[in-house]
Amino acid sequence: MLLASCGGGDKNSPGVEYMPDMYRGPAVEAYVDYGQDPYTRSEELAVSQRERPSARQPVAGTIPFSSDPAKAGFNMPYPYPNTVEGYEAAGVSLKDPIAMTEANVEKGKVIFMKFCQACHGERGLGDGPVVNNGNYPAPPAYDGAQLKDLPEGKIFHSITYGKNIAMGAHASQLNKEERWLVTRYVQFLQNGGKMERGPVAAVAPAGN
Repeated sequence: MLLASCGGGDKNSPGVEYMPDMYRGPAVEAYVDYGQDPYTRSEELAVSQRERPSARQPVAGTIPFSSDPAKAGFNMPYPYPNTVEGYEAAGVSLKDPIAMTEANVEKGKVIFMKFCQACHGERGLGDGPVVNNGNYPAPPAYDGAQLKDLPEGKIFHSITYGKNIAMGAHASQLNKEERWLVTRYVQFLQNGGKMERGPVAAVAPAGN
């Protein structure tokens, strides 16, 4: 108890540690940010710890490796900025690389029900429980005049960055493949719950 109280003025310090090598081994530990270790006892030690190859951020622009070309396309950087111009460009050029099949629509529905249904409603009519409590305005119905012909690129862009004030960005919650699956389900709802849509690309183009 006496040794534990010898921590100086730092309330986060555990105090004097008896045999610290038992739990602070010399080997580099995975996922430990040594540069932020609050228990470092000297600047010299802190410098040596920061040089350890552990918990380092990847180089900017690094993408995951995939031997599947279709999967690799999802890992490419998204080229459209969060601007009006980016939104319009996505609507013209961005195409859903995922086929409109019953299986993919069902996958998209599962994700939609977790992340979108609360506001948009199960059938995309803008009657979700968050809207029904009267605290937020209802979003337009997907099969209504305002959204029925919304291009897939604009749907994906809106899921990525959010739209207006009420809809937040979902890029941190859904990866690109999941966002494209949701896009397919939204198109399914745009089309009144029918599968008839235009042709789709077979492989994800770079940047999708």
